[in-house]
Amino acid sequence: MGKPRDASRSLASAGAHGATEERDRLFAETDAGASDFRFGTRTAAVFDDMVGRSVPYYDEFQRMSCELAADFAAPGTTLYDLGCATGTTLQALDRVVPADVRFVGVDNSEEMLAKACGKLVSLKDGRSLELINADLNSGPVIEDGSVAILLLTLQFVRPLFRERVMRRICAGLKPNGCLILVEKILSRHSLLNRQFIKYYYELKRRRGYSEVEIAQKREALENVLVPYRHEENVEMLERVGFSQVEEFFRWYNFCGVVAVK
Repeated sequence: MGKPRDASRSLASAGAHGATEERDRLFAETDAGASDFRFGTRTAAVFDDMVGRSVPYYDEFQRMSCELAADFAAPGTTLYDLGCATGTTLQALDRVVPADVRFVGVDNSEEMLAKACGKLVSLKDGRSLELINADLNSGPVIEDGSVAILLLTLQFVRPLFRERVMRRICAGLKPNGCLILVEKILSRHSLLNRQFIKYYYELKRRRGYSEVEIAQKREALENVLVPYRHEENVEMLERVGFSQVEEFFRWYNFCGVVAVK
């Protein structure tokens, strides 16, 4: 298994670091939303709890993504998890994708990759795995791919670079390869957009987040997470070369799309 490039932590220490999951309280502190959201050490420590509590149907669209990936992953090809974070998706994929499919996980946070190492020490025998510390805006090279997965990742890529990133991914996939994309989205109707956001914040309250935490995280994400409308994502995917684009998951302002080259 490849270690994350340029990461200073060893595989052993990464495993120890990932052994204990902390509860997400990042935005409970005063002025926590005063600076932009970062995927650093503190976020990595609570990330699994954060997405589990703040993303609707997270386990279900993970399961659906793995189901789709298993059907498209071709023997001897490469599966890319772009924005792999702490390795949750790769860990789940290992249970359903044959061992002769190579895994590549990419993330721009060394802290996230260190936690991923701890999760991925016991993949199927013979599974080739590489974890790469890289920014999607500038790399890595995508080649010989049958599946590319971006779960809540593209929304953090600057809009100026998104089409270029997607074009590079499409070019690196083999014919009939697929892209699995899950994103937070905007409604094209302002009234419904406000309603969907209201329902989303109600979900976060039900899962234990306070008004202060919700407000401060919203402030920290304001210039970092930039959602598109669903129609914009579909049009972009078709422009870059995907011939079949279909929605497979929807919950108010969250959407999953599968696109086939």
